[in-house]
Amino acid sequence: MPMQQTEEVRVPTEAGDLPGFLELPEACGGLVLFAHGSGSSRFSRRNRAVAQTLNRGGLGTLLFDLLTPAEHQRDQRTAEYRFDIPLLIRRLVYAIDWAARNPRTASLAIGVFGASTGAAAALGAAALRPREVRAVVSRGGRPDLAADMLEEVRQPTLFIVGGLDQMVLDLNREAASRMPTPPAIEVVPGASHLFEEPGKLELVAALARDFFHAHLRLQPSTMPTPEDLP
Repeated sequence: MPMQQTEEVRVPTEAGDLPGFLELPEACGGLVLFAHGSGSSRFSRRNRAVAQTLNRGGLGTLLFDLLTPAEHQRDQRTAEYRFDIPLLIRRLVYAIDWAARNPRTASLAIGVFGASTGAAAALGAAALRPREVRAVVSRGGRPDLAADMLEEVRQPTLFIVGGLDQMVLDLNREAASRMPTPPAIEVVPGASHLFEEPGKLELVAALARDFFHAHLRLQPSTMPTPEDLP
């Protein structure tokens, strides 16, 4: 599929701009915002690999830093921000609002993809922006870190967890039991927390792509037939 060149963007927040990479394929069928895990950034190798699969599937992506450059430098020394879930949720909400206002992305249905602690940010942002966020995908996520907001998440949600990551799998199952719209849980056999085993991250990307296709794009089965048209 022909691709547009990656555009460097800046998401304004109360503490400064967050740098990011916006990728919009031709005939874009939705936009997925990425919330990375603790200590990571828009350069996350795993999230970029997932984003490329989504792009090839006709979905736009926004990979951006949840921390300002100054905060990121401080966090690398102190780790004080990476588990500040309310802060991470707030930053993701800024990005959702930015995408909803940006002329290039305002017409696109929005999904959020969270990895590790970023999954808590994704769920919290979905609770705060129920009309803007249409679907949530978590990879090896920690939904328990957004425990006080789980009952407000009603969007279709997918939890992807490695079969070898038993503690996180238990946390995901417990979180799922508290959500009003039960999320789907996909267990990837033979995968650890980071899905480093051969072929496992590719499976995560394919699962995420298909889930976002189902909830962000108009599927052939739901397209109007000639009889339905005025």
